[in-house]
Amino acid sequence: MSLFGKNANDKHFVNVIKNTAPENFLIYKQPEEDFNTNSTLVVMPGEVAFFVKNGTVEQTFENGTYRLSTENYPFISRLRNAASGGVSSFNCVVYFVRKADSKELKWGTETPIQVRDKVWGIRTDARARGAYKFRIENPAKLLEKLIGSNVNFQTPENLYSYFASEFQGKIKSVVSRFLNALDSELIGIDAYIDELSDSIEPDIDKIVGDYGLSCVSFSLSGLDIDDSKYDEIDMAQIASVSKMKLAQGEKQTINILGEDWGRQQAVNIMGDMARNPGGSMGMVGAELGIGITAGKMFSDMTANIINSSADKSEDTTDPVEVLSKLKNLLDAGLIDQNDFDAKKAEILSRM
Repeated sequence: MSLFGKNANDKHFVNVIKNTAPENFLIYKQPEEDFNTNSTLVVMPGEVAFFVKNGTVEQTFENGTYRLSTENYPFISRLRNAASGGVSSFNCVVYFVRKADSKELKWGTETPIQVRDKVWGIRTDARARGAYKFRIENPAKLLEKLIGSNVNFQTPENLYSYFASEFQGKIKSVVSRFLNALDSELIGIDAYIDELSDSIEPDIDKIVGDYGLSCVSFSLSGLDIDDSKYDEIDMAQIASVSKMKLAQGEKQTINILGEDWGRQQAVNIMGDMARNPGGSMGMVGAELGIGITAGKMFSDMTANIINSSADKSEDTTDPVEVLSKLKNLLDAGLIDQNDFDAKKAEILSRM
């Protein structure tokens, strides 16, 4: 910007008015407020210039180049200062507003959203994040709102700060209602991102619409669920599946081995009881999960041993070996003293 001249008060008068703000500025206020009559105004494509006096918009200029004279623009007469130092000037505030779409602005819920998973019945937390873009549809309305509220608004980030509380409240309200009404588990919730985005965008557009803005696009990029409690559920399920698989394996083993497996287990138990005469047969059976069935199995096997001895009365089995087995059965409590004495007498009689 160049200087046109000075008046008696040593003021600087601008003769070219244009937007010199950084590209990310949505609203730019011309730093000077005293302008030379016949100055040139340059308004670039995609922006609008506003001349404001005492909080009132005096004139709006769309893109183009303008020579500001009282002949061309009578409103300047209302802004003119008294001629001083040979300089004819006017005083006002000039704002430039860019109408192009904003850059993508990131957002995220500042506090967690409490939700309950109906499938597992657990309470957990969710956080939402995403981005949006907006467009200035009515620059005059936006400027009047901000000037009236004395808001220092320049960049898109200023916009987010200005609407942050309203945005946060609306987003959390919609997301909370949706998640708490969901009948499926919350894991895999990202499948509903598009649906939620479409639900929230009209509410955001309504909030900014009162300021001459429109929401060009609104999207959720993620719904983050606190999955610490789900880790515990997964571990419990893995343990449950593991137990079930082990039980199925044992059942298959029993089905394959059939009666031979049962007889072998009974022999092992009887051997343990013979080595531990003070033990309880019921307790041993309970530990192996066979209960009363085990007791019957032992009784049947005892009878088989005794009968086997009787069937082999003519064989050459060592009587000492047979008597030793009978003594083990007596000590284990599987036969009583009368059974032992009777069988002992029978064996001795054959010698």
